Amino acid sequence: MGTRITQLAQADKDFKISALLEYSKHPAIGIKFSNLTVTSDSAAIKGSDVLIEFTTPDSTIEHLKACVQHKVKMVIGTTGLNGAQIKEIEAASQKIPIVFSSNMSVGVNLFFKVSGEVAQRIGKSYTMKIIEAHHIHKKDAPSGTAKTLAQIVEESSKAKVADIKSIREGEIIGDHDIVFESDVDTITIRHHAKTRDIFASGSLVAAKFLAKKQNGLFNMQDVSGLK
Repeated sequence: MGTRITQLAQADKDFKISALLEYSKHPAIGIKFSNLTVTSDSAAIKGSDVLIEFTTPDSTIEHLKACVQHKVKMVIGTTGLNGAQIKEIEAASQKIPIVFSSNMSVGVNLFFKVSGEVAQRIGKSYTMKIIEAHHIHKKDAPSGTAKTLAQIVEESSKAKVADIKSIREGEIIGDHDIVFESDVDTITIRHHAKTRDIFASGSLVAAKFLAKKQNGLFNMQDVSGLK
């Protein structure tokens, strides 16, 4: 993700990369990339406008504190954060503007919107199930996207998701299905990610969205104008 965000940002005249920040045990620490050395020193973000964050939960909170200290806006795509960590993000958003989303893809957020609308219309007359598949390296299960999807359809339908199935195989980038099933039919809505560029490009859109924001907590539904 970091590599693709960097490459896409370099190709966009609206961006100038000032630092490459990773978590302390990342194997890329000390490596030079695009004339910048990858570092774990969060002070490197001082003077930047926005940090696009896709690391680990603990590192995200460390970088969050640095962003508040240096008045740097933040786009957070890290998943697997616990309740206490999310509360820290919420508190920090009173001081700096943050886009925090389990999935930075504009397409996935349209998928969220459509799934919520279907769930609202069917109410409790259908059983809802979610199936998500990712690469074998993904640590959290269910995925953050699946959890967000479940929250959206449950709030919309006033019914519980019956099951979330997580698959970890090969190098799958990200597949998500929401299945609505009744005694007489089945409705399936699916999003398939062909490339990680959908997340990287979405994070750049989110960074631009924050340009004129002073504080507040936003998600990709806000960024995409889907609310």
